[in-house]
Amino acid sequence: MFSTKRIHLRKVEKCDAENYHKWRNDMEVMISTNLSLDLNTMEDTRSFVEDVLMSSSSSKSYIIVEREDEIPIGITSLIHIDYKNRNAEAIIDIGEKEYWGKGYGSEAFRLLLNYAFKELNLHRVSLKVFSFNEKAMNLYKKLGFQEEGISRQSLYRNGQWNDIIHMGILKEEYDKKK
Repeated sequence: MFSTKRIHLRKVEKCDAENYHKWRNDMEVMISTNLSLDLNTMEDTRSFVEDVLMSSSSSKSYIIVEREDEIPIGITSLIHIDYKNRNAEAIIDIGEKEYWGKGYGSEAFRLLLNYAFKELNLHRVSLKVFSFNEKAMNLYKKLGFQEEGISRQSLYRNGQWNDIIHMGILKEEYDKKK
């Protein structure tokens, strides 16, 4: 359920704080996925890993591990899980840049969606993507996500205003795409 030929997902552990700290302080990694580009101290990161990524009852976070060399390459999560209404928001970051553009994010996201719909029995998964992140938008559309709305000019990056695109997928739509 949590693996492909190239990757597997595992729960976040305390020892992941160092890698996560490196990823969340790398502006090249965060510029296309994180609203806040604030640098974090190692203490802040440790606290976030332990209090949010490992302990939250409304999120489930997984480290994406490249199987051949057992290298952590990123993180993917379901956040704001609403069990009553069977909804969640999905996020993903491939923190190790040498793994960008090679399909690892797509594989990890499919595993996360399989988990969301088959194990957690969610009805809907949403996400937010920055309008300049065309590669991510194309991936999400390929997986079956549909554009649901736009927060116009709500993100300032590289000297200009950008939109945040809201996308979602229903369980029945995901099942049809598989």
